[in-house]
Amino acid sequence: MHMSTTLRTHWVAIRAMLLFTLVLGVGYTLVVTAIGQLALPAQADGSVVRNADGDVVGSALIGQSFTDAAGDPLPEWFQPRPSAAGDGYDAGASSGSNLGPENPDLIAAIEDRRAQVAAFDRVAESDVPVDAVTTSGSGLDPHISPEYALQQVARVAAARGLDEADVRALVESHLQPRDLGYLGEPTVNVLELNLALAQVGD
Repeated sequence: MHMSTTLRTHWVAIRAMLLFTLVLGVGYTLVVTAIGQLALPAQADGSVVRNADGDVVGSALIGQSFTDAAGDPLPEWFQPRPSAAGDGYDAGASSGSNLGPENPDLIAAIEDRRAQVAAFDRVAESDVPVDAVTTSGSGLDPHISPEYALQQVARVAAARGLDEADVRALVESHLQPRDLGYLGEPTVNVLELNLALAQVGD
């Protein structure tokens, strides 16, 4: 009698496990995936960004570097903020620097970046925006401030032989307002801006 009760209890537990595995592990996943594909297909597929030929070149949610083989920034492209994720914008190593605001290594890195950005964009060091020299918490932020984007206009225009007013207008057309009108700050998605820039003159 005791053995029968034990077997029955185990069989009930196994059936419950199988049922909840099907309902929560398979059914729930399929329902959520279907809702995502129907309601927000672009976001559900990773917010991929395509070029004019339809090729996937990145995600609107993950930044990427615009550098040469040596890792130096290319003057003909708008540059993103620094990244502490792996070798830069590595989605598999998402993180910040984890250094406190008074850490001497962080302070030295910021001062070094400020000097490099100022020289690259030919502006005074005091005019370099904060996001041009600091990493985001994730290290993957694809956005920069409008101030940093506009600071780069003269350099990009000169490198491409374009009119500054046209490049400035391109930046302004890619300004993304605060979420819901009041959350966060206005931003510019660097990848999307550079893709639009690549089409200028084509």
